[in-house]
Amino acid sequence: MKKKNIAIIALVAILLVPFSCSKNFLNTTNTFQSSAQATFQKSSDVVALINSIYDTYQNSDLLKKSLWYYANFQTHDFFNWGGDVQWNQYQISPTFGQLPSLWNNAYIGIARANSAFGIIADAKTKGIVTPDLADRLTGEAYFLRGLTYYYLAGTFGGVPLELVEGSNGLTPRSTQDSVFGQVVSDMQQAEKLLLSKTTLPVSELGRATKGAAYGYEGAAQMWLKNYTAALAAFNNPELTSNYHLLTNFITVGEYDHQNNDESLFEIQFNAGGGSQSWDGSWQAGGEIAWIDDFSWPEEITGQGYDYGNPGLWLSYQAGDLRKIATIAGPGDSLISPGIIAKWGGIKGYPVVKSNFTNGDARYKGDDLNIINTVGALSHPWYGQDKLRTGYVCSKKWRDPNLTGSNNDQNGHSNLFGDQNQVLLRYAEIILDRAECKIRTGDIAGGQADIKLIRDRAWGGASPAVMQDGANYDGSASVPITDPLQQVLSEYRHELTGEYSLFYDLRRAGDQVAADFINTAYGTQNNLIPIPNPAPGPTHDGQVHGLYNAALTLTREILPIPSSAIALNPNLVQNPGY
Repeated sequence: MKKKNIAIIALVAILLVPFSCSKNFLNTTNTFQSSAQATFQKSSDVVALINSIYDTYQNSDLLKKSLWYYANFQTHDFFNWGGDVQWNQYQISPTFGQLPSLWNNAYIGIARANSAFGIIADAKTKGIVTPDLADRLTGEAYFLRGLTYYYLAGTFGGVPLELVEGSNGLTPRSTQDSVFGQVVSDMQQAEKLLLSKTTLPVSELGRATKGAAYGYEGAAQMWLKNYTAALAAFNNPELTSNYHLLTNFITVGEYDHQNNDESLFEIQFNAGGGSQSWDGSWQAGGEIAWIDDFSWPEEITGQGYDYGNPGLWLSYQAGDLRKIATIAGPGDSLISPGIIAKWGGIKGYPVVKSNFTNGDARYKGDDLNIINTVGALSHPWYGQDKLRTGYVCSKKWRDPNLTGSNNDQNGHSNLFGDQNQVLLRYAEIILDRAECKIRTGDIAGGQADIKLIRDRAWGGASPAVMQDGANYDGSASVPITDPLQQVLSEYRHELTGEYSLFYDLRRAGDQVAADFINTAYGTQNNLIPIPNPAPGPTHDGQVHGLYNAALTLTREILPIPSSAIALNPNLVQNPGY
């Protein structure tokens, strides 16, 4: 079968996409049956081309069902309910329907970036864009291409490196190290060309900056075990001077704290003043996604497509303020200031009020008043089919405008949200830096960085002894004394429910992620759900969606999509698939 030329795909994708990106630089253009020379005749046209690369990530299937699922389902901290339960069993196959969402969208974005380099250079020569703007846009193209290869290699291992226009789509896979080497190269180019956070105009908020490039360069150097080079990136003043930990952990993910001082790079969304219902999700002029409230309980939204592991809830050490801000279960009230201000907590949602009034026992608290917790201790929220654990990702329960499939007080079903999705924040940089210091012999320095994160988590001085609150089965935990295990534990408790955790665990070395997860959850060679072994409100001897399948080294990475191999016979499948 004849393969489509990637350059042609890129041009078609560029010309047909509605160019949009952030809350401040949303830009829409419709251009059909045109050529690059005819299209890019104004500065705004070239800017819109770069916006189209950002647009690759404004995609629920890519962000939620690809990156977020991999970062969180692979850890067993969270599980899937619905059509993608293969994640819970580590049984993703090459024909799994969501694999092409990441692969195809990623290579569309890469093709757009590759096309952009020549178009920007030509526009600069013709005076269509200024030299300064050309540099910034070129830096953004390098950053976005490097970002995309970062997640491709982190998820699949080695992938084809498409670096120029005109590829025939038959490129074989490069090694994982080669791909991360390219990420380093792209980020180093971006570092030279991008604006600093300090000089980025407010109107351009959301675009890549030098600090974001240094952050991803350092992370890629860690994949290559170049820890000294990673430290150099993490210690660059663009990071250390321009980004800071927020004082309170709860504010990090709040709806009214988007693009905050801790965030290095986040994908921008904007409802644009339009409907956020299912029908309205197809409107033009807005960028919204079904990412966040799909994590909420079915009892609130009618969805509940992912849910938490009670073992994660148990693992937070006593006094850790991150716990309920990350995972909430029976008897736990939401602590999001935004949700409390808008709704007064769970009790204010119209679906809760109406069902309580109608006598539905699920919406009565243990005190028999209207419920204001994520399920009651006496009757956890398992979903109507009772196939969820009763625990949810409260880190994703921050947008006060959302109601899921159920109506708000005005009769509107707000299912699609516009909260930005943070891919990298400064807390992760500090933990990355801690790991690098430990691996290069600076144990004290690494533990000092860990303490920065833990002190914020306790709202002051954290305990001198680090240990989990309890093991997955409720038994007593033991102190964590190994410095590397301390870093891995903090990756988990700081970053779970976001977009990084499993990538950071796998990056630590072969079998490290599998050993860490298997130990954390007492996993077995078992593909079916089990009763919760830990004492507590969900310890009823019944099965409620808790899985404990063991992770193996070969299943740490996903298979290459069979559809990609069908188009490119030079691709070789990952071992074990």
